[in-house]
Amino acid sequence: MKSYLNSALSPRERAEDLLKDLSLDEKMAQVNCYMFAREEDFENRRKCLSHGIGVVSTLEFRGLPRKDCIARRNDIQKEVIERSPHHIPAIFHMEGLCGLLFSDASCFPSGMARGASFDCELESAIGKTVGDEAARMGITHVFAPVLDVTRDARFGRSYESYGEDETLVTRMGVSYALGVQNSEGRPLNVEGVAKHFLGFHRGAGGEHGSDCTIGERELREVYAKPFEACFRLADLKGVMPCYNILNGELVSLSARYETKLLREELGFQGVAVSDYCAVMNSVTCNHVAASPVEAGLRAMKAGMDVEQQFPYGFGEDLKAKFLSGEADVAILDRAVLRVLEAKFRMGLFERPYIDGEDIMPAKGDALSRRSALESMVLLKNDGILPLQPVKKIAVIGYHASTTRGYFGGYTNFSMYEGALGDKNTMAGLIAESGADPTYPGTTVYREDAYREVYEAALHRAFPAIRTLPEAFKARFPESEVIYAYGYDFAGTDESYFDEALKAIEGADVAILTLGGKCGTGARCSMGENVNSTSIGLPPAQEQFIRRAAMLNKPLIGVHFDGRPISSDAADECLSAILECWNPSQFGSEAVVALLAGDETPGGKLPVTVARNAGQLPLYYSQPYGSGYRPNEFYKDSVYIDSSTRPRYEFGFGMSYTSFGYSDLSLDKTALSAEDTLTLSFTLKNTGKREGTEVAQLYLSDPAATVARPAKQLLGFARVPLQAGEERRVTFSVPVTLFAFLDEDMKWKVEKGEVQLLVGASSEDIRLTASLSVKEDAYIDPSTRAFFAEVK
Repeated sequence: MKSYLNSALSPRERAEDLLKDLSLDEKMAQVNCYMFAREEDFENRRKCLSHGIGVVSTLEFRGLPRKDCIARRNDIQKEVIERSPHHIPAIFHMEGLCGLLFSDASCFPSGMARGASFDCELESAIGKTVGDEAARMGITHVFAPVLDVTRDARFGRSYESYGEDETLVTRMGVSYALGVQNSEGRPLNVEGVAKHFLGFHRGAGGEHGSDCTIGERELREVYAKPFEACFRLADLKGVMPCYNILNGELVSLSARYETKLLREELGFQGVAVSDYCAVMNSVTCNHVAASPVEAGLRAMKAGMDVEQQFPYGFGEDLKAKFLSGEADVAILDRAVLRVLEAKFRMGLFERPYIDGEDIMPAKGDALSRRSALESMVLLKNDGILPLQPVKKIAVIGYHASTTRGYFGGYTNFSMYEGALGDKNTMAGLIAESGADPTYPGTTVYREDAYREVYEAALHRAFPAIRTLPEAFKARFPESEVIYAYGYDFAGTDESYFDEALKAIEGADVAILTLGGKCGTGARCSMGENVNSTSIGLPPAQEQFIRRAAMLNKPLIGVHFDGRPISSDAADECLSAILECWNPSQFGSEAVVALLAGDETPGGKLPVTVARNAGQLPLYYSQPYGSGYRPNEFYKDSVYIDSSTRPRYEFGFGMSYTSFGYSDLSLDKTALSAEDTLTLSFTLKNTGKREGTEVAQLYLSDPAATVARPAKQLLGFARVPLQAGEERRVTFSVPVTLFAFLDEDMKWKVEKGEVQLLVGASSEDIRLTASLSVKEDAYIDPSTRAFFAEVK
């Protein structure tokens, strides 16, 4: 028996043994990807799989039931193995941000929505559910977690991120990674692929894949932190470099970032896979390589192991360079070894096929419902909420007419809807051309001609889903619930106003559904490569709010979108505002439960909300002297046309109850770099009903040798409390959390005073303590702490 067939050996030993036997053709196959079309070209399949294949894209499983997906997956795997001289199985990959893409997979709220929950336990359970479903479908590369730090609401993919703060993204990302890679009870071992390394959401102008300039200190302290934490704490074995040019280098072709930073500095030890068409973009888009073969060789030398979703740079011309000796075959061997080792880790050689009769784990409906409830953030309440029964409720807006807007980009339904709608903006997918009407004042294509097709697909996938009017009727059976369209999700069209205003005039209270449509393709107002120069409501919605306010009826705004609401009219005219994000299939039930008071809002904003795009980027942790806090030198410095303050601050969220913070204690106040501090305080529900508070712990360094954030999140605790209940909350705070990169770019815990701040948001600080670090100390960054843990 060949050694590589001996499952008692380590994956590395087996991979090294197999690599020695492979021909050049077999090696090249392992660093490439096959992507099948919805209507598969079998001649093309035979050509692509002539010597096997490294990975297979399952993007076109979107909209298909699991049973059909498994049959097709096994059929492709059979041909891969038969055509591979050494019978090497393929890795099948699929997106996993909000669940898998097949039609009967569990579906979860957007990344930013889940960030607003600040619930790491729930995020781990979501990751576990996605991993369980992936393993039983034969998917062993799940493209998640998304570890991008996002600070620009113009960017169409900002909803994928957990938020603006590196510690929040780190904690949530590690939780998801631990869940998705938890192999307990699985037929195969699933590996997460972290996206998008590095600085992806900092593109100039809020544009997709554009140039970004990030200082090397900020790059490591902020943007690299979630990735490093997932590599070191969750042993994450997959990574996807981003499309961007970072500090003058295309990340996909950069050894500085893919090897020196990613592997040597951050400790990554797995497989790096390209984003779709990223290698091709280096030639056709970014113009940093002159030919496909140059792009392919540079990408592989930089540290890219697999090109997706078709061979452009990793093709026949590159093979010829290895064959002639013009390129060192050791570069190829390194990539192939990593791919083979991953396949052995996953258990694919022992179980290449999936039994369609395997018992599927229970769908994550309960988790999805809980996530929707926990993610929604109450931003305003003049006392109208909780809503009491009334005679007549008017529900207005696009999002009242359909639940399709509840499914953000990279959900299973949104991805299928994008395939049905023929106007694609995603990487590697070609947009159809030709005349097509748009919403007035925008470039967003209208969905009218596809609405019936979309709705039929939605109800096949989610037959029990309810619209918001239906959910209100179920909760308030004695009330009359009326609906009017009112306005589109994009543009300036006011032609539907009169009917909606008449409905409000005859009602006791009006629910205004607000926001755009975050999804897939050019029939959406937000999504992949669907960016915006405005972060506000569509003009028609802004105008409608002011018109409706003249009727002197209570108005409650519920906002659905990938970016948070930012609206002068909403702030000035609405009695209450609930930020709902993209909550997935249980959105209506969650909204009504929160508005009716059946549940208490507990979500907190994972981003700072700017008043307008002119303030961007705006985030709470900007250095002293920058951002929206008073500048001690230019105390009267203001915008001439706007407040410098944010509309809502990071960590903010209202409740139906109140919380008191008291009795802060530290077990020591003079510290050394190797110490761990214990900080505790009493949190009490001082209101008359149950509720959950997200208590937040911040660091402030009053004087440092390099610029530091005015505040920096260290950790948080999500604490449920009954009315009158109090609990002692305790954080374990390693002093290495205070470390930063000094003038020489060395990780240093600096001597001097620091402050620890405990509060209900980044601006609502309730308790403060000062302590001192006794001596300067340089630390090993690979052993430093990434967040304060709750004991």
